[in-house]
Amino acid sequence: MIPLSLAEIAEAVEGTVVGDPETVVDAPAVVDSRLATPGSLFVAVVGEHVDGHAFADAAAANGAVAVLGTHATGLPTVLVTDPIAALGRLARYVRDRLPELTVIAMTGSQGKTGTKDYLAQILAAVGPTVATAGNFNNELGVPLTVLRADAGTRFLVVEMGARGIGHIAELCAIARPEIGAVLNVGSAHASEFGSVEVTARAKGELLSALPADGAAVINTGDARTRVGLSGASVGRVLGFGATPEHDPLLDGVLSWAEVSYDELGRPRTRLSDGTLAAELVLRQIGSHQISNAAAAAALALAAGLDFAETVVALNRADRLSRWRMELHERADGLVVVNDAYNANPESMTQALRTLQEIGARSGRRTIAVLGEMKELGAESAALHQQVGATAATAGLDVVVVIGEGAAPIAEGAARITSWAGSVVSVADRAEALAWLREKTGARDVVLVKASRSAGLEIVAEGLAKEESR
Repeated sequence: MIPLSLAEIAEAVEGTVVGDPETVVDAPAVVDSRLATPGSLFVAVVGEHVDGHAFADAAAANGAVAVLGTHATGLPTVLVTDPIAALGRLARYVRDRLPELTVIAMTGSQGKTGTKDYLAQILAAVGPTVATAGNFNNELGVPLTVLRADAGTRFLVVEMGARGIGHIAELCAIARPEIGAVLNVGSAHASEFGSVEVTARAKGELLSALPADGAAVINTGDARTRVGLSGASVGRVLGFGATPEHDPLLDGVLSWAEVSYDELGRPRTRLSDGTLAAELVLRQIGSHQISNAAAAAALALAAGLDFAETVVALNRADRLSRWRMELHERADGLVVVNDAYNANPESMTQALRTLQEIGARSGRRTIAVLGEMKELGAESAALHQQVGATAATAGLDVVVVIGEGAAPIAEGAARITSWAGSVVSVADRAEALAWLREKTGARDVVLVKASRSAGLEIVAEGLAKEESR
């Protein structure tokens, strides 16, 4: 964060200072007192069950020098009516004072984090880069990410999520991205948006917010990613997709061909920008990683990077975020794929196909451990059944279904009468782990996936840590 006195912060957020107005904040803002560092600003958020002001002393013990809150604390404090809104105003203030910073934002129903991690590693090879940590992609996470940038930062990569119309527009008003991508539009959060069409409008707010000299990136295989371009004044539009697109709307396309996989599902292909082509060999598993990498490459080209150096960086890129197709090879040979961070019907389908591909190439027995997908609204039962049918149609050997909310997955699998596999239904994570410890071995590959609230990383990690039998 650029150094700011409390007097400057108060002016930026329309607050008042209690304590020394010359106190200088020169470290990133935090909302968790445990993450405070020397020079931090602690933002005291009042939640449903916890009042952040109660943790001001703990933040001070970790180095925080000031608080942004609604009432006085033991530290110098900037008083505001709404700390979250004030945090956004402060982030916009800092963003406006970094004219050399290139801000790149992305949204989508899935693939945001994978694309963000690839892009951050591409850009970091060129200059100092700040990127969204974890899933800090909302009204708290985006300004906290912006405030990590300073005068030496060249690129800021911002992941943006939304729960409804207007949310991404508000985030764009804070971060002011010059380059933006809508990766895809799916059924995730259908219960909040109401329909996929409304989801497309909400995601499209990112492209509508781009400046006239900016660049938009869209998925050529998903027409709904174009929604935000209607009426937009963006200067360039790039696409990414499995096949080249001859569309007058597009100024360029990143495409790929001749995909192959190694034994554990790590993809290899030829990536092309229409003029040049290079071999792309990714270290992460799953066919969807190609789309994530191509989207990141398109964003990097929009930011002015060279095609060849972009592909070199992608081939070197490691997994940065936990529990997303995280591969573990146990000492006895058992393979565990921990994809427990989140789930929706589209990402479930991708993960199940990856599991099937690993089994086919390695000769391993395939076991999918699946929990509930949240926020699917009225179509939840049908979408869970669809996932079960997908698992059966893919020919997976065993589907382990955890909990009542995921029960329709078992129903969907059972409806595929030609399937030779089996369903195991268990009540909770403990029962699932007990079954896996008893029934799996060296020649098995186990996928674990569900929405974040299911907490199935406990199952994946518990199984991965088992000693060789």
